[in-house]
Amino acid sequence: MSTKRLIDLSRVISHALRHEPWLYEIELDGEGWVELAMLIEALARSDTRWTSLTEADFHAMISATTKQRHEIADHRIRALYGHSLPGRLSREPAAPPARLFHGTSPAAAARILADGLKPMRRQYVHLSPDNAVAIEVGRRKAQDPVILIVDAAAAAEAGTRFYRGNEQVWLADAVPAGFLKVE
Repeated sequence: MSTKRLIDLSRVISHALRHEPWLYEIELDGEGWVELAMLIEALARSDTRWTSLTEADFHAMISATTKQRHEIADHRIRALYGHSLPGRLSREPAAPPARLFHGTSPAAAARILADGLKPMRRQYVHLSPDNAVAIEVGRRKAQDPVILIVDAAAAAEAGTRFYRGNEQVWLADAVPAGFLKVE
């Protein structure tokens, strides 16, 4: 499968698993999993480009992408983060690194420093494990982003729950303003 086709497949799978599973007539369990066979059938019904998909194509897609957005286990697949579904997917809390980072626009930074980080239209706040990833994320919002440092160790000790999204994304329910500072 070509790189472009793998990218297209990743996008359609993300849409199905993160945003509108009902359009594909699939049902996710409480942790966001769906049987691969069910998703393969659903994608084939939704678009003729996907009529010959196999489980191997899904593994190739995950291996070829630089950002881990999906995981496969026991012939099931799920999106790791970024859900905008009405019901909240359950996740296991994890001990975060001492510091995490959040890239944002200058306009949003002032509001965040006053009110804390909130998930907005997502299920969780998205955080980066290092400054470089936060800059990359922040540039989606502003050419010259503001990088916030999250005192994740202190926030966790105070009761903020953190969850591992993947190697480049940490998640939190919300982060109070007292644990944030500008880099």
